[in-house]
Amino acid sequence: MAAHTPLYDAHRLLGARWTGFAGWEMPLSYRSIAAEHRAVREHCGLFDVSHMGEIELSGPQAGAACQALMVNDVRRLGVGEGQYTLLCNDQGGVLDDLIVFRLDDQRYLLVVNAANATDDLAWIRERAPGDPEIRDRSAELALLALQGPDAEIALRGLTPLDLTMLRPFALMEGLVAGLPAVVCRTGYTGEDGFELLVDAAAARQLWDAVLEAATRRDGLPCGLGARDTLRLEAALPLHGSDMDASTTPLEAGLAWVVKLGKGDFVGRSALVAQAEAGVERRLVGIQLDEPGMPRHGYTLRRNGVTVGSITSGTRSPTLGSFIGLGYVAAGMAAPGTPVEVDVRGRFLPARIVARPFYRRVKRENR
Repeated sequence: MAAHTPLYDAHRLLGARWTGFAGWEMPLSYRSIAAEHRAVREHCGLFDVSHMGEIELSGPQAGAACQALMVNDVRRLGVGEGQYTLLCNDQGGVLDDLIVFRLDDQRYLLVVNAANATDDLAWIRERAPGDPEIRDRSAELALLALQGPDAEIALRGLTPLDLTMLRPFALMEGLVAGLPAVVCRTGYTGEDGFELLVDAAAARQLWDAVLEAATRRDGLPCGLGARDTLRLEAALPLHGSDMDASTTPLEAGLAWVVKLGKGDFVGRSALVAQAEAGVERRLVGIQLDEPGMPRHGYTLRRNGVTVGSITSGTRSPTLGSFIGLGYVAAGMAAPGTPVEVDVRGRFLPARIVARPFYRRVKRENR
């Protein structure tokens, strides 16, 4: 039986179309994927992402445990700061990507992918050095994401927090719509925005208040369909599609996250060896020159020879073209390289392009 977030009834009232994802029944869209996508790019959109997992590590050894398990340098975090990072296996393969926040001196919160939450928790409990307290908070917390150029001004009227002082990947704790919440300047759309952590019991009250504020800015409720097209335009990889335990962060273009000089961590030896030898394949952006949907697993060819495959793709609502991510041999990863995508036996011309496909233009809040 599929799991539901605390906002299931709210989505039903809004007429959500449903989809299954990682054991959850989630809204795919309410109006249309394209309309919700445009709302986020032009105004703002509100997502229920309460299916994500939250794992808290606390105690004197919590920081050292995070440092040993994750590829980024957790020691750089001050209280109220977060960073994008990865969990890797001993071979350097990506088990999950996540954001880790430092809540206070001895308390860290990990926001992990829904599909991996159970496995991540078990792996962390098995591999964490020292004796940190490890607590699964997924069921007790709800997570909302308000994204788009008008997100700050929409949220500003609901909280006394000074959102102008909140930097990307930082958090503040305070009242939002009269409810205690953690406000993080993070998201998965390529736009400015916020993610709001709140007790699950208060999720509906917060959702209603934030949605009303978003609607006043021409915002919309948004489902997983728009979340996927938005993240693809921003070339943000999805674990399970664009990277997994068989791919390393160096292959996936995430070397900037991996701090090989910080000391030992799980997977470091394998990643050092790969960095020294050089990667054999790279994750690249692909844009088709003719209409055709590039789907996961579709073959990429050059001069009649298979050189890689698509990992995810879509028709970009913003660009009006068909785009995708995929792995190709490292020697063919330069932007401008022509390739062909095998779309059900039709070999469509395409080319490697620089990532991201879409980059937001910073503008003043209106």
